[in-house]
Amino acid sequence: MTDSHAETRTLVLLRHAKAEPGSEGTDDAQRPLSARGEADAAAAGAWLAHHDLLPDVVLCSTARRTRQTWHGVAMGMAGTPPEGGPTGPRPTVRYEPGAYDAHPEELLALVRTADPAARVVLLIAHNPGVSLLSAFLDPETDEEGLRTAELAVHRGATIWSQWGRGGAPIAQRHTARG
Repeated sequence: MTDSHAETRTLVLLRHAKAEPGSEGTDDAQRPLSARGEADAAAAGAWLAHHDLLPDVVLCSTARRTRQTWHGVAMGMAGTPPEGGPTGPRPTVRYEPGAYDAHPEELLALVRTADPAARVVLLIAHNPGVSLLSAFLDPETDEEGLRTAELAVHRGATIWSQWGRGGAPIAQRHTARG
């Protein structure tokens, strides 16, 4: 591993997978994933494992659909063949109430608190905040926003606490479909 690679940090932004529609009287934060959402979350995890993007730290909204998305992603990472499967310790998972209905600045504040030793951080959150954070980190990106179960992989050369506007271009995007 070269010194320049050792300094690179990778932030993977993931908009939660497809959820069941809300119904009157249902708390939005309690909406579960749909069957398609469950499959898409697992597909996202398999894609992360295949591309060697296993997180050291996971920052996840406390909403039911984001927690279920993380569960599906974790299962997808673990379910890959040995040649592409995860190795090493499990990530530190932080369920963050502040990630629900958060503005991009609030999400970036969470990222900035990641363990400085972490090389890959996965943030599972909601629109519009997660899409706006992606655009903030890479203003050259299109303004379409992230679809459900879409991953945006940002790479930056500074420690987490110094991440800011335009400092982490998108290296890859992928929409998981199971």
